[in-house]
Amino acid sequence: MSSPTNHAVLPDAIYDELRSRILSQVDVPGTTFTESAIALRFGVARPTAKMAIERLVAEGLLRRESHSAARIPELSTADIIDLFENRAIVEGAALSRLAASGTIPAEALAAHRAIQAGAEGDEPFATLDITFHRALVTGQSSPRLVRMHSLLMGEIELCIGQVQANHLRTATDVSAQHQGILDAVTAGDSSLAERLTREHIIQSRERLLEHAAGAHQ
Repeated sequence: MSSPTNHAVLPDAIYDELRSRILSQVDVPGTTFTESAIALRFGVARPTAKMAIERLVAEGLLRRESHSAARIPELSTADIIDLFENRAIVEGAALSRLAASGTIPAEALAAHRAIQAGAEGDEPFATLDITFHRALVTGQSSPRLVRMHSLLMGEIELCIGQVQANHLRTATDVSAQHQGILDAVTAGDSSLAERLTREHIIQSRERLLEHAAGAHQ
């Protein structure tokens, strides 16, 4: 990676690169990130590397214990079950509220169309999937649901990255379910939007759990 000349945006560039590597599973769960190693990799000062690492820690994509290097979390079966159950509750409630207005956020629609466009070529979809779900939650009227969702998002993103990296779902499959959710929102059917959202999330959870079980056999 070449170093940007604008030092004001440099931590953002490092953050983007590290986040992409985590989501694509280039850097796998358990990988550690030290300020010195990141500074050396990108040719920057340690305080600059620290800014990028701490942003990922704040978002939940990295964890840092006292006096330890930041590390990509290794989620247990119990973690995955708990995470997806809470995600289904929060996103289901958010989509129910969103359907009451019958309005689809423009960012969610753009992400959905981009997933559809890349489906034929089997393009990576994790980042777009994350954008889609974030936009739907932030597009409804409750700021508290947005805050609850944001607390879960780092670990949710880790799981979505694992689903993509292990080919547990296809972009075609994901976009078809997204379309059903969007249709329910447009129709103003709150109960259907909530049910389809929960089913969509639980299906990903089940495939991730099956994969984890197979990997440990």
